Amino acid sequence: MSVQGFTAPGFEAVADAFARNFERYGEVGAAFAAYRDGEVLVDLWGGVADPGSGRPWRADTLQLVFSGAKGLTAACVLLLVQRGLLDLDAPAARYWPEFAAAGKERITVAEILSHQARLPGVREPFGTAELLDPRHMAGLLAAQAPSDDPRAGFVYHALTWGWLTGELVRRVDGRSVGALFAEEFAGPLGLDVWLGLPDEQHHRVATMLASPGVLETPGRPAETDPLRVLARNPLMAPDAPALWNSAAFRRAELPAVGAHVTARSMARFYACLARGGELDGVRVLKEDTVELARRELRCGVSPLWGSEMAYGAGYELRTGAALFGPPSQTFGHAGAWGSRHGAWPAERLGFSYAMNLARAELPDRRPLDLLAALHDATRTHR
Repeated sequence: MSVQGFTAPGFEAVADAFARNFERYGEVGAAFAAYRDGEVLVDLWGGVADPGSGRPWRADTLQLVFSGAKGLTAACVLLLVQRGLLDLDAPAARYWPEFAAAGKERITVAEILSHQARLPGVREPFGTAELLDPRHMAGLLAAQAPSDDPRAGFVYHALTWGWLTGELVRRVDGRSVGALFAEEFAGPLGLDVWLGLPDEQHHRVATMLASPGVLETPGRPAETDPLRVLARNPLMAPDAPALWNSAAFRRAELPAVGAHVTARSMARFYACLARGGELDGVRVLKEDTVELARRELRCGVSPLWGSEMAYGAGYELRTGAALFGPPSQTFGHAGAWGSRHGAWPAERLGFSYAMNLARAELPDRRPLDLLAALHDATRTHR
């Protein structure tokens, strides 16, 4: 497998690590990129975008990054905070009156952003069409009572996070998250990043694949823990890959899990955040607004996963697992089963790893090895 793309002088070891992912970990198709300030340090791609047809991964291949979308949506929320349209400490019901129903009148915007809203799933039955309709799902959550399970105050809201934040954005701005991000971030920064993919771009998307252990096993014993049942992620169902790769899923503006991106553009987006919201003379956020992304709102051990979690205003922060690389001041957001996107503020650097093979193994060495090689190179070539 030949690695294509570019590495700046001194960053060749990153390309070596990228190639080893195919040799050691069965990578199918992937891209990795890093920007420091406005300079491209790494822009690599390789492998197969669609094993069925043999279509190779190209420079412009788009990849679904699941919860990598949360970092884009969080930026939209922070922009509205910056403009005085949202207050992180205010009850969400101030902007979305229906949300006050069933005892949710005190849940704040910050609690929603940091997975403390006690709404990790939707109790009302729904089908695929409803799942792909953010406004419908937001309406179900507005009517739902928060979980009274004491563990629910810090359970990852895999899908509901997006329906909650997306509705807040729509209520105060009028635009969907996809439209707001396109106009306020993607356009000014020149990003090939989409929340809601136009049909004419679908041919560029890599086919998402699931390795053993990613999906739920048919016939397994029924879950009996009510909180786990509530928090169940329908994107892990046995037939989920058909949904991931469907035109309907690509079109849907799912604020939590629906982004299609190039690693190059995600790295550029996070390089902008690493520089306090400005890149190449374009400012999309103020420095103190970006600081809200990094200010810890909650840290602790997930009661369902048993692993440490730390959140700022919508962004994952560094924990002992160092999922975003060795630097101490990292933030960003991972995508399910492998992808990783984030900022190293001290190094003024943004990075992104996107791939089309979902792996269940933890820790996933693919992004960790890439970030270790990138960190070594940046320390030597500042």
